[in-house]
Amino acid sequence: MQKSDLIIRDFHIADYEFVWQKMQLFTNQRTEKTVDEMWLLEHFPVFTQGLAGKPEHILNLHDIPIIQTDRGGQVTYHGPGQLIVYPLLNLKRKKWHARELVTKLENTIIDLLQQFQIKSKAHSNAPGVYIDDEKICSIGLRIRRDSSYHGIALNVDMDLTPFSYINPCGFKNLKMTQIKTFVPSILMLEIKSKIVPIILKNFGYQNPKYKPISLQDAN
Repeated sequence: MQKSDLIIRDFHIADYEFVWQKMQLFTNQRTEKTVDEMWLLEHFPVFTQGLAGKPEHILNLHDIPIIQTDRGGQVTYHGPGQLIVYPLLNLKRKKWHARELVTKLENTIIDLLQQFQIKSKAHSNAPGVYIDDEKICSIGLRIRRDSSYHGIALNVDMDLTPFSYINPCGFKNLKMTQIKTFVPSILMLEIKSKIVPIILKNFGYQNPKYKPISLQDAN
């Protein structure tokens, strides 16, 4: 039997801080032989502040918790109806720099949205994916031990109101949008089923193993 070169784990919905600790543990313990992983999930409502985060971009938390995290970037919001993709990859083995990973993540979302006839683009000076001037997908990564964790947050079918409580990604008056605006009948299950083959193609994996499991089962 051919060995898997990628494990895709679907954790459904999970607490941000718990997943963050799991990502750190995975990165700390991985070796040169550790198989790369992609984690798909949603988070309960939470603001996260990146390493470059400035307090003036937090306007009013409205009782939503905020976590100071170790990814790059400024403040953003996560909540149900937003697809999170965390790539836990050995970049040295892939011979990629961080910028290449960002581009592949952006292109994956652009390719996904194209399947719904939604035209989107990336901005060279502001990582993420945009529809006109509105942001639909945010990116924040951490590279450590030649490996990546954290990742992307794609707005699918969620309450966008909490984004108005902050300056998203450190940009005043930045408007956020989501797939539901363009495809009212969208389901998260459909997005997950469509994004997986795009990930495999764009990231060059040949023999994935898909594991819809509980978070406690993660390595």
